[in-house]
Amino acid sequence: MLLIFAATCLLLCLPSEAPAGAIPVEEESLRELRVTISRQQEMLRRQGEQIRQQSERLDALQRQINSLQCHGQISSPEAFQHTSATRQADTAAPLESPSPLTVSSGGGKARVSLSGQLNRAFTIAGDGRSVKFYPVDNSSSSSRIRISGTALLNDDMSLAARLEVGITPDASSLVSQVNQAPGNLFDQRWAEVSLTSARYGKLSLGKGDTASNSTAEVDLSGTDVVQYAKISDIGGGMLFREKGGDNSLTTLKVSDAFNDWDGLSRQSRLRYDTPAYYGFSLAGSLVTGQRYDAAVFWSGEGYGLKASAAFAVANPELADKGLQYDGSMSLLHLNSGFNLTLSGGLLEDEIREDAINLYAKIGWIANLFKLGNTAFGLDYTRSENLPLAGDRAWSVGAAAVQSFNKIATEFYLQYRTYSLDRRSGPAVKRLDLGSFGARVRF
Repeated sequence: MLLIFAATCLLLCLPSEAPAGAIPVEEESLRELRVTISRQQEMLRRQGEQIRQQSERLDALQRQINSLQCHGQISSPEAFQHTSATRQADTAAPLESPSPLTVSSGGGKARVSLSGQLNRAFTIAGDGRSVKFYPVDNSSSSSRIRISGTALLNDDMSLAARLEVGITPDASSLVSQVNQAPGNLFDQRWAEVSLTSARYGKLSLGKGDTASNSTAEVDLSGTDVVQYAKISDIGGGMLFREKGGDNSLTTLKVSDAFNDWDGLSRQSRLRYDTPAYYGFSLAGSLVTGQRYDAAVFWSGEGYGLKASAAFAVANPELADKGLQYDGSMSLLHLNSGFNLTLSGGLLEDEIREDAINLYAKIGWIANLFKLGNTAFGLDYTRSENLPLAGDRAWSVGAAAVQSFNKIATEFYLQYRTYSLDRRSGPAVKRLDLGSFGARVRF
């Protein structure tokens, strides 16, 4: 009996064979885990595809933005990198300008904007014998209205058009003792079409800035709405008065004695600008009258400083004259607001001594009021061989500009004195001039 009982217990303890087709618990769990992993992988794949598509859209949008800019813009606190560089009086200001009115045109394919400014001033001038006042339009940054349109051709290229008319009643550069109201001046400032590519640069056709325009007038001081290298923009038409005798007025104007030789101005031209590389860009233009010019620009920001510079050479096609050279630079310390601006220009003369102009300004942009920045400037100008060989002229000026950001307006005032020493001909008296006014942007 004992033997039979032991055998029975042994048989009961032996594991029985699993039925055919049965799946162990461990294998079933693994299969479920594989299914879950597969579903999660598919979900991640779809999310990755969505992220890729969003990235492509962002890249396309960035290329469109770049295509609307002639120069790229990169900033770095560690080293000088490229930033935009233009004279503030025409394109930028220490205050925030209002956004232009924009509408869609051409079946929604073009973006059209309307903008402009009004810049009126009151000038008081003393010529050594009499003092007179002149309500004027400030030629340093004249009143104007602008219509521009932009259409995107693809991710890299855009087509733009710009029409701009200056509306200048009694320009400050034209008024004089004998012509106190020179009348209304309608100046066709811009009428161009341009093709811009972030990769290939910008091609412009029509009337607008030549490559050399504003290269003598780079200015970061914040006072250039009334004070910059072209000091004849205010009071340029005023006549010098003779010393001694009957103190009669001469035919010599302030603009005859002072010229910053800033390129070829705005003309009908074909112009090309290269893309910017490490802050540098080149430009060249073929100008009406068989003239031509070329310029190099640089701007950057870093080490707590902002800097801009330009240099140009032009062939003005003037009788008995050679090439025209000019350049300028401006340096701004961002934390303190102190700045320095230098400019120089020269016109070769094949008969007499070359005409030369030198300009220097020190300035300070202060944050005195919450309304906007307050800018101060003190400058000195030296001119040689104008109007005639051996003549020397100099000018000293002081200016202050108060910005009001919320209303896109600047109020300004300036005092300036002009002096001319002549090698031959009658000596002339010093001319003093004071101005105050306001520029309103819209």
